[in-house]
Amino acid sequence: MRLALRDCVVDLDTRELLRDGAAVPLAPKAWELLVRLLRDRPRALARAALQDELWPNTFVTDSSLSNLMSEVRRAIGDDDEARPLIRTVHGFGYAFCGDVLAMGEERAPEASWRLILADREVALHPGENLLGRSPEVAVWIDDEGVSRRHARIVVGDAGATLEDLGSKNGTLRNGERVTVAVALADRDELCLGPVRIAVRALGAAAPTRTRPPGGG
Repeated sequence: MRLALRDCVVDLDTRELLRDGAAVPLAPKAWELLVRLLRDRPRALARAALQDELWPNTFVTDSSLSNLMSEVRRAIGDDDEARPLIRTVHGFGYAFCGDVLAMGEERAPEASWRLILADREVALHPGENLLGRSPEVAVWIDDEGVSRRHARIVVGDAGATLEDLGSKNGTLRNGERVTVAVALADRDELCLGPVRIAVRALGAAAPTRTRPPGGG
């Protein structure tokens, strides 16, 4: 099987990584790490589990996995912080969040995810989008009832998910409190503390929210 990701092709059968058509050398353990992330995408994998798999029954320092991850990122050109291919889950591990296409398959039209706030509309980019009061987040919300890093929306080829980041006033989706990562759909209604946000997913790949009988 050959997987395409941006300007790279990963050939799982021949164990080759091509970038712009040229072979990219990759150490055996770096290859194993890349393949594991691709096969489990978009699920986040714990550092401890990855270390046990890559170095079974062997003690290694935390820097060993970090150095291996750096090698993988250099090999696939994962240097765009705004659109990462591999997401670092702080305090936990890593997840492959970029778009991947099995070569020979036809790519379905992608959904364009947007958030509608009272005063503006914000387009979400592929990968992680942080929401909160910090000026460094992707979706800045100027309200004292919103935490600095309040919630996270991850946009991938399978759709978008919402996760609360331990905010003080909580996150709601369609009136229900978000305690674990949940899938988003077109026309979902979010509340970050007192702030209401509408979700729009435009395009053929956009999932539709199912309304209960008698709903509007």
